[in-house]
Amino acid sequence: MLQLIDVFQSQSCKITYASTSINNENAVNLNNLGIDSVKIQLNNSNFDTFITDLKPDIVIFDRFIIEEQFGWRVNEISPNTILILDTEDLHCLRKTREIAYKNNKEFKEIDLLKSDISKREIASILRCDLSLIISTYEIDLLKHIFKIDDSLLHYIPFLFDKITEIEIDKLPNYNERENFYFIGNFLHNPNFDAVKYLKKDIWPIISKQLPKAELHIFGAYTQQKVLQLNNEKERFFIKGKLNNLNELKKYKVCLAPLRFGAGIKGKLTEAMLFGTPNITTKIGAEAMHNDLDWNGFITDNTNDFCNNSIKLYQNENIWYKSQQNGFKIINTLYNKDNFKKNIINKIGYLLLNLDKHRSNNFLGSILIHHTLKSTKYLSKWIEEKNKNL
Repeated sequence: MLQLIDVFQSQSCKITYASTSINNENAVNLNNLGIDSVKIQLNNSNFDTFITDLKPDIVIFDRFIIEEQFGWRVNEISPNTILILDTEDLHCLRKTREIAYKNNKEFKEIDLLKSDISKREIASILRCDLSLIISTYEIDLLKHIFKIDDSLLHYIPFLFDKITEIEIDKLPNYNERENFYFIGNFLHNPNFDAVKYLKKDIWPIISKQLPKAELHIFGAYTQQKVLQLNNEKERFFIKGKLNNLNELKKYKVCLAPLRFGAGIKGKLTEAMLFGTPNITTKIGAEAMHNDLDWNGFITDNTNDFCNNSIKLYQNENIWYKSQQNGFKIINTLYNKDNFKKNIINKIGYLLLNLDKHRSNNFLGSILIHHTLKSTKYLSKWIEEKNKNL
């Protein structure tokens, strides 16, 4: 989201950030970036007044649930506003994979068509003028499984500055680093599952072979179920929220045994940026490196995961080769200069050709006309009910 804000600010756009959430210690201070922050409420017609006064040219919804709540209001009050859905990742893919994993079943793409979340998320994509998709695999799914027209989708991954040789030279070298780490928000189920997997199956094997190494687990919203996994004798440490990401530069290897999920993984691009090789799964590395060599190892086999982790930790030559692979991935696939112009041009086209663009999305207009009304009137009913409390 911050990277998208940077793109719009580069075009001198005035940005207003509206959220139903209460600010907490994990929130970025947007006022320091010159952005107005506004508190909005669910199921409240005060939002109508807010949009009427704001008169936005573009509205970006952060995930489909927000579009369900507020999209119909924006559409009614400001019908010429461009509606953009930032999917972050496809929730239906992540959830369907999670259900398959918990039921010990193989995930099949066809299962997505049976999911209620799929129906809701795809409906949201169709109602919007453009959806931002972070993964090439998810672009392919949307086109070939859900038959979404290419004109409604825009591929935009994480956006980073090119890593220079000067920056690489400033990073700690192999001998200056030690220990393993995992990082991830614990409100996100794939992260908690990965930590349990590390605790039960992976770390006991690695720690036996590397008796001086430690594994440090970082993540915001560290609940009691995570804290209780801490064990000093096993050198398995739950560290909680990491306030300074630069601390990750001192670690030798990142472990990311993700068994379900979607999108592309910030924890892995962070590792590449900090020159830290990693071990992950096929889902972890999905759509993240194209045909480029990975910056470490990719495996779904527990023993291979452990053996490759040990090899990467102990072998300096493999470590440096993996590190260089990571720099190449970032500079080739995530260079913001390669994507910034495209998204600006796409939105510029929509601003000038919105009626033409919408005329090619008849299914979207049907959903706005009929299906969307259910969420509209449910919201109005809740609002009236709240007035009587």
